[in-house]
Amino acid sequence: MTTTRAVHQTASTADAPRLLVVEDHPLFRTALIDVIRMTFPRAELLQATSIGGALDVVASGEAIDLILLDLSMPGTTGLLGAFRVRMAAPRSALVIISAHDDSRIVGSAMALGISGYIPKSTPKAELAELIRSILDGAVCVPKRFLMAPAAKQARADAQATLSELGTLTPQQLCVLDMICHGLQNKQIAHELNISITTVKVHVTDVLRKLHVRSRTEAIVKISVLDFRQPDSGDQRSKSQG
Repeated sequence: MTTTRAVHQTASTADAPRLLVVEDHPLFRTALIDVIRMTFPRAELLQATSIGGALDVVASGEAIDLILLDLSMPGTTGLLGAFRVRMAAPRSALVIISAHDDSRIVGSAMALGISGYIPKSTPKAELAELIRSILDGAVCVPKRFLMAPAAKQARADAQATLSELGTLTPQQLCVLDMICHGLQNKQIAHELNISITTVKVHVTDVLRKLHVRSRTEAIVKISVLDFRQPDSGDQRSKSQG
């Protein structure tokens, strides 16, 4: 694991940080929380089991020093959920903890401006030290990914798409996530408790800001962030061909 210095510093003291764990798997969530409690007995620990839950936590309380986020969360498309959390908490250190051990995925995640990418296979002792380093302002990413060509290309591809996503409002990002999951306007309206007319306005704005003409084109564009696909680049080529 390689450690570099980050530009930002955390807001609270090193001994009593405020952390948010976003993980839907109860066993791993418990294990992660145990590591944090052993390392930082005075830490304030918050939990969420979904992207929506994480956004609610971020919106309802004080600033969070560190957000530990699993990529494979239900109800979101690849890195789009992580991006929504990043936008909601730009001053928090965001750390991806994932079972995915792939250069392309790590490269795409790095485009989010994350403070760390930690494989779930990391031993507890090392995990504790990485969290401490990140709270001290470091950026921790496995060394083998930093110079990998696939990681560099994925990061560049993701940055181009993320720059456009940055023009969307939080509600529009939520609508986009639902579009990527195949929800129609009526379903989106029901999920968000808004009118169909409002949904149509959001969809129109999403397509305009992404410079696409249809939902299908929007999904294709976002596919660069969807690590669940074997190869997003191939998927885009097939859709455009």
